[in-house]
Formats: sequence, structure tokens, C-alpha cells
Amino acid sequence: MSPLPLTATRAQRLRRGINLSHWFSQIYVAPGYVPAHFDSYIRVADIALIRDLGFDHVRFPINCEPILAAAAADGTLPADYLARIQNRIDVILDHGLAVIVDIHPEDAFKKHLATQPAALATFVNFWEQFAAALVRFDPERTFFEVLNEPCVHDPLRWNKIQNTLVEAIRRVAPHHTIIITGDQWSLLPDLLQVTPPADRNIIANFHLYDPHVFTHQGAGWVSPWAMFTKGLTYPADPTFIAEFLKRVTDHDARRQLAEYVVMNWNAQVYHDFIQPAVTWAREHGLVLTCNEFGVYKKFAPRASRLAWVHDVSAALSANGIGWTMWDYAGDFSVVSSKDGLRVPDIELLHALGLPAHTAGTPCVVSSSPA
Repeated sequence: MSPLPLTATRAQRLRRGINLSHWFSQIYVAPGYVPAHFDSYIRVADIALIRDLGFDHVRFPINCEPILAAAAADGTLPADYLARIQNRIDVILDHGLAVIVDIHPEDAFKKHLATQPAALATFVNFWEQFAAALVRFDPERTFFEVLNEPCVHDPLRWNKIQNTLVEAIRRVAPHHTIIITGDQWSLLPDLLQVTPPADRNIIANFHLYDPHVFTHQGAGWVSPWAMFTKGLTYPADPTFIAEFLKRVTDHDARRQLAEYVVMNWNAQVYHDFIQPAVTWAREHGLVLTCNEFGVYKKFAPRASRLAWVHDVSAALSANGIGWTMWDYAGDFSVVSSKDGLRVPDIELLHALGLPAHTAGTPCVVSSSPA
């Protein structure tokens, strides 16, 4: 089954993107979800740089929890908060970029959504108001993503929740394309368990961090075994890992490393790995996008990180799948941040296949609020 011409055309605006993490979501340190942070973390110059580096869209993660916390007693969402988000979307669109508006809450919100009917009613009300506030934006370049990494831990229940939320969005936004995903952490196998809604103006999304033993080595927010895989290289090399294992005593880490060798992760393996999603999308007449992938950079060998990003982005592009790398200025970033400057990582941009200049690429001086 072929995708609808509408979604196939719109998906061409989502070929090469970057996530704007830690701006309106994932703010774990002071000052928190306040105007001072919103005005300083990502500025007009950052959006201009993203465009100039060759990206065609951004994914804009937004935590709904602080918005709901500021809602009126009757559930009406705060007008000032919505206006600030509208302003940022205006800036993004004015710079010629498309935008995926991604609802990106913390785990507690998703746990309540999975277990409490009242939480779903609250989220339906949120999306109806939120989509109504954003419906004025060009539907050719503005996409609504239902929920990041649902973690309902029940594919059938997630199907019902997602379809209910798609219906809620569609009641107030009849023309915008909606992005759906699988349960858990939106990984590729979870997408294959999705029963898409009858609505055809949708795009299906998955995240690609496989294998986590490489992409999340040393990351403190994942399983404890990640502390024992720092320095792991890519592509998978049995000889290297045999030596690596000599200093790894953790049982779970050793198991993860053994699986890494068995899978023999390399460029061809990634091409083959995504084929089930390609087939699933074709059967359902849907367009695919991958709106998260990347490597935690603190402990990954740089050459291996560059090789992984190249192989994964190339495999996605070769299969007609648009991608949105994680992230712009966080722990997986395409820029470094120091003393108010944002400096592009030219080698990483080249690994992504972007036409960034090897010399003379501008730095961002974060001085003009968005």
C-alpha cells in the first residue's frame, strides 16, 4: 500500500533534523521551567545556525506537566505559557524550518497515563486545547507528535490510548499531520506492534539507539551495566571486545557485550535492521521517520561515534526514512557550548551527510532572545 500523497509530500520536509532538547523539557536543574531559561537556552541565533548547517527541521520537545500545573481550576491551559511556545514556533518557521511539536513529559506522567483513566481524560483535554492553540501554524510545516516514548508497557493499551489522542487532536486540527509511535521507548520492534488509527494523515515514528551498550555507554540514567562499557568501539570488533572483557566483571555488562558481538553491528546490519519497519510501513500505507538517534558523547570514542552516526543516518536516508538526531546542545550534541558560544562539530555534521563548510562555519553568540 502506498502512502497518501499528502503525507509523502510533507515528509520531505522531515529529511534531516535535530532535537531541541532541554529547552521546554528535561529541565532538571535551576532555574527550571521559567521564562529566564526559555529565553536564554535556545535563541534566534541558534535557530539560524541550525538552518545554516543544513538541517531542514527541528523537533521541539515540550513537557506538558508544568503547563498542566499552571492550568486554571477548570483545566484551562495558561495563556502566557502557550503564547511563549507559539512565539518560538513562529521563530522556527520564520527561519524556513519545519517543526515537530513533541509532547515530552517525565516518567511519572506516563506512569499515571498508563494506569489511571482520569489521567487519560486530562491528557485528552490538554491535547484539544494545545492543538487548538497551534492550529494557526502552517500544516505543511508543523507536525504534532502524540507522545514521546510512552512506556505504557502494554502495546494493546497503548494502541487504544494513542488512537484516542489522535482523535482528540483531529477534532481541533483537521489538516495537520500527526506523528504516532510504538510503546515503551519507541524503539523499532515496538512500532511493529502498533495498529495505526483509521486516520490516514499520520506519519509513523521510531527511535534508534540500538545497541544501547554502545550508544549509552557510561550514561548514568540507564542500567548500572552502562558504567562498565565506557570506551566501547564501533563497528563491533570481536578481537577488541575480547580484550575489553578482561577488565569487565559485571555480569549484565558482559552479557550486553556478548550480544554486541553476536549482532556484529555495522553499516549493513543497520540497513537490514530497519527493513521490518520499512515493510510494516508499506503494508499500512504510511511514511516513516526516525526522530531520535545518537550517541552519548562523554565516554564513546570519537571515531566510533562518528562512524555510528554516519552508518545509521545513511541507512535511514537510503531507505527513504527522514531522521532527527538527538540532540542540538545536550549530551549527544552537534554543537559545543562554552562562554555563550555555540560551536558546530564539523566532523559530526559531515558524518550526518550535511553540507557544512569545513572552515568558516559561524559560531553562535547567544545574545538575541528568541
